Amino acid sequence: MRSFFPVLTVIAAIFVIWYVAAAIMNMPWERDQAERAKAEFVYSTALANTMSQERPVLPAPHQVAQEIWKTTVEKKISSKRSLVYHGWITLSATLLGFLFGTVLGMLLAVGIVYNRAMDMSVMPWVIASQTIPILAIAPMIIVVLNAVGVSGLLPKALISTYLSFFPIVVGMVKGLRSPDALQSDLMRTYNASGAQSFWKLRLPASMPYLFASMKVAVAASLVGAIVGELPTGAVAGLGARLLAGSYYGQTIQIWSALIAAAALAAALVAIVGLAGKLVERRMGVNR
Repeated sequence: MRSFFPVLTVIAAIFVIWYVAAAIMNMPWERDQAERAKAEFVYSTALANTMSQERPVLPAPHQVAQEIWKTTVEKKISSKRSLVYHGWITLSATLLGFLFGTVLGMLLAVGIVYNRAMDMSVMPWVIASQTIPILAIAPMIIVVLNAVGVSGLLPKALISTYLSFFPIVVGMVKGLRSPDALQSDLMRTYNASGAQSFWKLRLPASMPYLFASMKVAVAASLVGAIVGELPTGAVAGLGARLLAGSYYGQTIQIWSALIAAAALAAALVAIVGLAGKLVERRMGVNR
């Protein structure tokens, strides 16, 4: 219980700050309404109203919770108003992009570690690629792929790949180079081949670095999938929910989609972390 107390304290503080901020930011609307109606402004009534506005500047936590409940439990999964439906669309692109990014990142890392020419030429470009804002490159990717007849899931997955492969490359390179000189000398003493050194020494040593990088990559992949839905005018996905909410001033819908995306990211990171522990235990990696 003691370990949960700091977490519960932080969560409680966040909710208190959120409620106070909602009251402050939504109060001007109540004042304007009272002035237009030429009615007496009653602070207690106005304060209560700030927690139940239809289109608040900042929705209260219970309003967001009600919206999430309504769009997950009370709606059918196949409904276009279901957060589960939209979350699955985004999750599909996220997982595909994460898969592409992981494979690409691992291949590039192996090439960079074992080939000096790739280390000197590819690694700087890998780093430079992350200086381009994703909001600038995402529409270009969508337009180019649509021009050649590719649409739907793949363009969003490629944007996710663009964001997710970089941490994989950096982490895997660091992990493959983590064995010290004594360990490498021992493998040479055993007359181990390059492949044997890779599978028996370098790869197991890289697992903690790889899975730590994969946690960052899967969250970045989700961001890429959501960003990929924004410039296309998509009608499905969490990005589409954010876009529709911004068009029609539905701030409660926007916040519910944001909370759903955060929960989805947390779940994906937890799954990757659990998979990392299982793989490391299986490979005999001691942490």
